[in-house]
Amino acid sequence: MQAEALALAPADELIRRAAALIFDVDGTLAETEELHRQAFNHAFARHGLDWQWDRALYKDLLRITGGKERMRAYHARLGIAPPLSDADITELHRIKTAHYAGLIETGCCPLRPGVIEVLDAAKARGQRLAIATTTSHGNIDALLSQALGPGWATGFDAIVAGDDVRHKKPAPDVYVETLARLKLGAADCLAIEDSANGLIAASRAGIPVLITRSMFFADDDFSAAGCVLDDLSELAANPKVAKQPHAQ
Repeated sequence: MQAEALALAPADELIRRAAALIFDVDGTLAETEELHRQAFNHAFARHGLDWQWDRALYKDLLRITGGKERMRAYHARLGIAPPLSDADITELHRIKTAHYAGLIETGCCPLRPGVIEVLDAAKARGQRLAIATTTSHGNIDALLSQALGPGWATGFDAIVAGDDVRHKKPAPDVYVETLARLKLGAADCLAIEDSANGLIAASRAGIPVLITRSMFFADDDFSAAGCVLDDLSELAANPKVAKQPHAQ
């Protein structure tokens, strides 16, 4: 128990000193990437493409952030000319997004362990909450409406998606925009991420990062993170994190 307490000390400090917690979505709040993979394959079949992304291929493609960007990169990798048109990409992404929302609505993708407890504890401490993600507003709403209820957005002071910025992670744009909306300095916040791209994006914005390992990114290099946990239940179980006010 003493060793576990020592291991949690950095996470305890990171959490309590933050004025705002900024969450990534896919892989961080919920293990959504497998559903995204299934939805992409559904869209390819519907569109008459013989593409099939298995888990190993999808893990590799996840290094490219953004669904449309991922499809373009994969098509370029195949070396097939001409490239898919913007209209084709838009239609594929529309079909994929609709199918993903339908999968989420079945309730098959709960939030990861400890997420709700950490959100509730942060609100009780008076900390602000934000979202900074590469995914779309529609995907965020599909997930969190199911997990937190239709009024979920009122619990967050800033919600910044990939649609809102010019460059997606690992560029820092989404975090820079989140800081601007929160009107807080980078050192006053903590980013909670699950991938190397997310870690790089937040770090480039100057924000400390806590990592929760996820299905597709568990073996990423997280040496630059302030702390690495398997999931947020480790924080939720720590009475210092759950009860103490954040440092001023």
